[in-house]
Amino acid sequence: MNKKSLAIPYLIWSALFIIVPLLLIVYFSFFQEGQFSFQSYQKFLEPYYIKALWRSVQLAFFSTVICLIVAYPLAMLLSGKEMSNKQVVLLLVILPMWMNSLLRTYAWASLLENTGVINSLLQGIGLPTIKFLYGDKAVIFGMVYNFFPFMVLPIYNALCKIDPHLVEASYDLGANKVTTFRKVILPLSMPGVVTGIVMVFMPALTTFLITRLLGGGKVMLIGNIIEEQFTRTRDLSFGSAISMILMVLVLLALTFLGKKDSLDGKGGGLF
Repeated sequence: MNKKSLAIPYLIWSALFIIVPLLLIVYFSFFQEGQFSFQSYQKFLEPYYIKALWRSVQLAFFSTVICLIVAYPLAMLLSGKEMSNKQVVLLLVILPMWMNSLLRTYAWASLLENTGVINSLLQGIGLPTIKFLYGDKAVIFGMVYNFFPFMVLPIYNALCKIDPHLVEASYDLGANKVTTFRKVILPLSMPGVVTGIVMVFMPALTTFLITRLLGGGKVMLIGNIIEEQFTRTRDLSFGSAISMILMVLVLLALTFLGKKDSLDGKGGGLF
């Protein structure tokens, strides 16, 4: 059998479930009732939608930064030889990914609600209850919880690939731990960092499930607006136009990060 023929099922799958839906989105974004129009794109320039996009970028940025700050030290510990039971810790990081994200987010919503388990425990020990849900902090928490593994694993993989002889050579040449990290470990781990940033920021930018469950409808992000256009208002043209704008922004961000990764001399860290 020709090796190229093995790719035919994948090509058919890609055409039916990737290319065709993408073409439909492009079509609906430019055509309203069969008439070519830029009206949907012009509508997006209204302050309400620009504000929602900017808020989405802000929350996705904060979530990504928090994931990076927490994930990098953990990945360094996991990649070190001196840590025992690292496989158990890795399993605990990956384990939540085995469960549906909807169920995980519902579970946290139940735990954090005003009459949930955590506030009930606080009341039981005589402490005042805390309003966890229905705000930006709750949404950021949900994003960090759901996307944290996507930051840890690429960084861990990049750190494991670093030749230990390079680190030893740095110490032999008189560099201390801080200099070795800044000059050797961090640059060599940048492909994993860039990949982790992409894998966290992009879904955080487009999410609507976390916002709906933990934000309680009080935090309106761009993903919620897109979902609303397709499921409630049935404005396929406007929903497709927002999707196209978001897709262009994502592609521009990927291009920028890919060029930055190549300039750092690593390459291949993004894809």
